[in-house]
Amino acid sequence: MVTLSVSSTLKADIYSVECYHCGLPVLDTEAFTLTIKDCQHTFCCPGCQAVADVIYSGGLDKFYQYRSELNRRPEQYSDNFVLYDREDIQQDFVEVHENNERTAHLLLDDMTCAACVWLIEKRLSIVDGVKHIRINAATHQCLLRWDSKSIALSQLMKILSSIGYRPQPLINDQQEQQRRRQQRLALMRLSVAAFGMMQVGMVAIALYAGALQGMDEQWVKLLRWVSLLVATPVVLFSAQPFWSAAWRSIKQRHLTMEVPVSLAIILAYLASAVATIYGGGEVYFDSVSMFTFFLLLGRYLEMRARYRNHQQTNHFTRLLPIAVQKTAPDDFSQLELVPLNQLMVDDYLRVNTGDTIPCDGVVIEGNSAVVEALLTGEVEPVVKRIGDTVIAGTVNTDGSLLIQATAVNQQTRLSTIEKLVSFAQQDKPTVQLIADKVASYFVAAVLCIATAVFLYWLNHQPESALWITLSVLVVTCPCALSLATPTVLAATVATMRRAGLLILKGHVIESLTTINRVVMDKTGTLTYGEPKVEQVKLIEQHITEDTVLAIAAALEEGSSHPIAKAFAGYRGRYQERYNVEHRQIVTGSGIKASIHQQEYALGKPEFVTSQSMTLPSVGQWLLLSKNTQPIAWILLSDQLRQSAMAAVHSLEQQNIHVEILSGDHQQVVGPMAQYLGGLDYCAGVSPEQKLEYIRQRQKQDPVLMVGDGINDVPVLAGANVSVAMDSASDFARMHADTVLLSNDLTVLAKAINIAHRCKTIIWQNITWALLYNLIALPLAAMGLIPPYLAAIGMSLSSLIVVLNALRI
Repeated sequence: MVTLSVSSTLKADIYSVECYHCGLPVLDTEAFTLTIKDCQHTFCCPGCQAVADVIYSGGLDKFYQYRSELNRRPEQYSDNFVLYDREDIQQDFVEVHENNERTAHLLLDDMTCAACVWLIEKRLSIVDGVKHIRINAATHQCLLRWDSKSIALSQLMKILSSIGYRPQPLINDQQEQQRRRQQRLALMRLSVAAFGMMQVGMVAIALYAGALQGMDEQWVKLLRWVSLLVATPVVLFSAQPFWSAAWRSIKQRHLTMEVPVSLAIILAYLASAVATIYGGGEVYFDSVSMFTFFLLLGRYLEMRARYRNHQQTNHFTRLLPIAVQKTAPDDFSQLELVPLNQLMVDDYLRVNTGDTIPCDGVVIEGNSAVVEALLTGEVEPVVKRIGDTVIAGTVNTDGSLLIQATAVNQQTRLSTIEKLVSFAQQDKPTVQLIADKVASYFVAAVLCIATAVFLYWLNHQPESALWITLSVLVVTCPCALSLATPTVLAATVATMRRAGLLILKGHVIESLTTINRVVMDKTGTLTYGEPKVEQVKLIEQHITEDTVLAIAAALEEGSSHPIAKAFAGYRGRYQERYNVEHRQIVTGSGIKASIHQQEYALGKPEFVTSQSMTLPSVGQWLLLSKNTQPIAWILLSDQLRQSAMAAVHSLEQQNIHVEILSGDHQQVVGPMAQYLGGLDYCAGVSPEQKLEYIRQRQKQDPVLMVGDGINDVPVLAGANVSVAMDSASDFARMHADTVLLSNDLTVLAKAINIAHRCKTIIWQNITWALLYNLIALPLAAMGLIPPYLAAIGMSLSSLIVVLNALRI
């Protein structure tokens, strides 16, 4: 909890005015302003002010009327898009057309609502050379077609960045394109089946009514031919996955649900077609269409879940830069921009401030602080000097580094972790073994009974053998049994989504019911993962806490160091008074600068002053000095999430053991574990050690793991169920089974409760489906249930299963 005292005047200033662009609090209402149509608006930073100025200067002021959500605060980017004009770079994400026209596939950051789409389209539509632009607001993907002779791609990307939407290449591999084609085809099959079900269903109502009340034969024939015409595309196109899968399973001598489903669909269709063409008998076109639609709907929902999971993994390609600055081995001042895939071991490359390190390597020149949160989950930067190793995917925050590559592409540490993930995923628990066994035996039993029924009636009443056998197949069609589990799972996934947990993998719900142990990472999971000012302790009594924070904010202004973010909320208030000059950043130590000819320093005590200083208490303390004389201590801390304590209590009430597993130091993890109720914990562990720790715990209980960093990825993949925070690194979210959308840890206990309810309803549905078949099967085999009643009974059975599933 923040304990520094803030005056009431300062509080009023902080909370009474919000930034016109992003909605964040404005500390100084006079620092960043813009007059628009005789109305003055205030902004929190020069970035928001500049974006708003560009929007209004371009005549796009209606954007602020249309938007439904506040914009994100623009980050400080280097905006060097010139490399994207190179042919070898463009070949991965740009299509070449005739007449010098090209189409770029881009991904836009910081889009918040549909008004963003309007703004981007309006802004680019007035640029000479832009031919067409199309944006998907849901996926943030952009298709930009332009004349390459009239304007360069780098200029268009710079325009996008200037209005607050930083573009980056969207690189889709062949596997991604194949997935999209499969999804479009599945949706087309589902649409055809839905249309056929509705149209044939309406015709069937007339036929059923005519059978009860009487109908002229010519109308019966007409309606049957209409049904045949509409149902044929459903059988030949929509149902094709079922009968092709059934044929494969038969060739492999393994009975699956597709066998009786396909048999019922094909026989019912052929028998109905014969009855329509030659007259006599019954028709079952409505049942055929309905079977196909409901089964395809379940398959489509499952496919969508898999596709969403693949979209999460697609973010991996964005972790590394598309090109690097390579230097000559004999002259480090000569820079050559080359694609990342052309980088070789022992090559030298320059990594500037704010850039992502593209390979594993050794620092040859320079020193800087590197944020390894992508790999370790910890936000505290690590100082890198000459001779130190750096890892691909980490971010250089302070100074320029010259690196000699030691591992590139698939040999990097990042790729090694990816291989660990693949290995861990092989040990996933087997799911639905009981359901598979029941289904296999059920399918075999249905086929044997249907054959026996057909042979019996063929010998006693041949003219009724086919229709009674079809009644048996229809009434015992495993539609209800097939829907018993997927309908409940679909409803459960939607319920958990509304609760704040996004399910990415199919085994999660069943596995949640077995969880007896929850293991959580610390930084970014139990805590927010963002350093904040917790306390100010004055040494010089003639200065206020507000002034101390304002000086610290002025010193850290413009720095990309994570500690600088702790003072971001205090920037601007005293900028005009504190004119910072001669700023000097010393990596791993602190920062110095001149303010009104006075030397100020902020950082470690040994850096700030020559005096011997004792830390006020345990924690991350920074010392502020004026002319080498200490004036104040500032305590930074990563605060515990508000939901952490309640989440632990909720889980423990369900008799679930909670533990902490962290790469942070024991003196930080220990007190937190004690504060949360004396939890067991393991601190200072590597990704490999985390995975081994989970392996040992799994020998006792099924484990649910919650994490946010790439160091958590192997253990996330190895756990029975893994949960990534919504604020987690992209790499962690790729391989998690679920994503906690709201970052509210209490959702975990709710999700486990929902999973138990889901399991109960699944068994209710399975019990009903089997009980219905046990009752209906003998009646159909004795010829007591005509085909149309068999179809109605099957439909009611399926409807009961669906309605029961919706209770979740």
